Amino acid sequence: MIDAELRALLVDCVALWGIEAKIAVGGEGLEIATEDGMWLIQRAPSDMRPVRWLLQTPERRAASRPPRAVPSIIALLSALRNALGADAGAALRVGAS
Repeated sequence: MIDAELRALLVDCVALWGIEAKIAVGGEGLEIATEDGMWLIQRAPSDMRPVRWLLQTPERRAASRPPRAVPSIIALLSALRNALGADAGAALRVGAS
């Protein structure tokens, strides 16, 4: 996934989650700016595999903690949604009723 594709995915996600945010590709990674602070998404170095992504939140940065390591794009989006305080929405159930 290239930066432009990830940015487009994040733009769609924050809109779906009802979060006002500006998303830009920066020198360190993808920056997500909201009224609550700045989140940063970076690709993990190859020596960290199976970790694929690093998520830095305002809280972690303020506490001088390293970014959160996440293994997949799904885990990244879940962690980001939770960090932004977005509603998880209703669970979809498929099956006979």
